[in-house]
Amino acid sequence: MNPEKIFKTKTGYCHIFPDKIVLSRDGVAGSVAKVTVGNSITRILLIYGLIAAFLLYLAFDSYQDGQTTVAVLQVLLGIYLLVNVSRSLNNSAEPIIDRNRIQNIKLKKAVPGLTRSYFEVNFLNEENKIKKRLIMLPGSLSNGKEETEKAIQIMKEENLLV
Repeated sequence: MNPEKIFKTKTGYCHIFPDKIVLSRDGVAGSVAKVTVGNSITRILLIYGLIAAFLLYLAFDSYQDGQTTVAVLQVLLGIYLLVNVSRSLNNSAEPIIDRNRIQNIKLKKAVPGLTRSYFEVNFLNEENKIKKRLIMLPGSLSNGKEETEKAIQIMKEENLLV
């Protein structure tokens, strides 16, 4: 019996060990993720926050110039970004998760052609705070359906997904 089970993710591979889950980045998508995100999502959330602030400034400026429609669109987009930043503050990019610290794992199925499937892993970090780690599965253009089925099977075999 192999102590390690592996399935493909959006940016690399997920290795399921008896005591931990390890997410490795591989290929072009993994290299880009390493550079942009690293092991923390703070940088990307800060960038989104700055873009939202800039959009709100542009909305104010557009409204002052009498371009109400443009201002409303910019406000809506800025608010959308701010809401998503606030929803993502509890997310983590942790590459190693101890299995004994996992609270639960949920599968979010893909909407064909729009979204990809992913696992939502809720776990306790080193500071005993509950964090959420998303394990994004491959999309429809990279054999996503078969890879998702394989990942679900592995998670069920390891009693991580009920």
